[in-house]
Amino acid sequence: MSDSDAMPFPDVQTLPGSGTPIWRRIRRWALPVLGLVVLALLLSHAHKVDWAGAWQALRRYSPGVLLAALALCTASHALYGCYDLIGRHHTRHGLPRWRSWAIAVTSYAFNLNLGSLVGGVAMRARLYARAGLDETTVAQIVGLSLATNWLGYGLVAGCVFASGVVKLPSESTLGEGAFRALGLLMLLLAVAYVLACAKMQGRQWKVRGRRVQLPSPRLALVQLGVAAANWALMASAMYLLLGGQVPYSVTLGVLLAASVVGVVTPIPAGLGVLEAVYLALLSGSVRQGALMGALLAYRALYYLVPLGGGLVLYVLLERYASAHPPPAADGNQELSPPPLR
Repeated sequence: MSDSDAMPFPDVQTLPGSGTPIWRRIRRWALPVLGLVVLALLLSHAHKVDWAGAWQALRRYSPGVLLAALALCTASHALYGCYDLIGRHHTRHGLPRWRSWAIAVTSYAFNLNLGSLVGGVAMRARLYARAGLDETTVAQIVGLSLATNWLGYGLVAGCVFASGVVKLPSESTLGEGAFRALGLLMLLLAVAYVLACAKMQGRQWKVRGRRVQLPSPRLALVQLGVAAANWALMASAMYLLLGGQVPYSVTLGVLLAASVVGVVTPIPAGLGVLEAVYLALLSGSVRQGALMGALLAYRALYYLVPLGGGLVLYVLLERYASAHPPPAADGNQELSPPPLR
């Protein structure tokens, strides 16, 4: 996943470009430099990869296994679409559920392949604006979606990392104890979010003349549950492609580690990052050819095939928006979120 977005605070009008000018300058140069370093390392090791073995592993997959993995990947994308339904419930905008879901699914497919600014933010903003929603409402939806994804990540990754099922490479600079502490911190952040939603329930803030507020604690729990299930589905597809050669918990842990590395590495679709992390953490458990075959199949089924579906959905959404222009006041009502039933 996925998910390759950075997590903002949910109810803000714009994604924070915050920090001191020094931090902005560091961030502007540090991330591209890190990306180039990672890319150089990947290219330097590319000739060591058993590509012939990977091709043989791909050819050995039965149609049934590939179809089952595709079904899991499709279910994950469909579940991600529910993130924007959470935003719809919270903001009480008037778009039909199917349209909100389709916008989220389309954006996710582009997000995975082209980066968060294109899919996660820009495409969502365009499609929701075409539907008649104002900027504040769109920002809340995007913020809640990103928060849902990464809070669910923190819940699942916290449990996996704190349990110690993922063994770091011996050359890793992060010790086993520090890794488990990181997992515990992630769990505490997820719990803190739910507690904050409970403590600040009903409290509102003014943003550009609109009232915004945190979700209810019940909706916060729904966020965690839906996102945790989505990360579990992603790992299930990879586990199936690996043929059960490593325990599911380990497959899940490696996927979570690869996902967070992909976030901080500015390479579209995390190209090569997923493969590098899996090779580093599982090279002693799975033959390199079989591992690369599973990774290539996963990238095709989870990234490339949904992109084709996303393109079709995007065209359909644009045509629907052209045929059904929104009323002037649609999506601009100032409403408080209802209680979750």
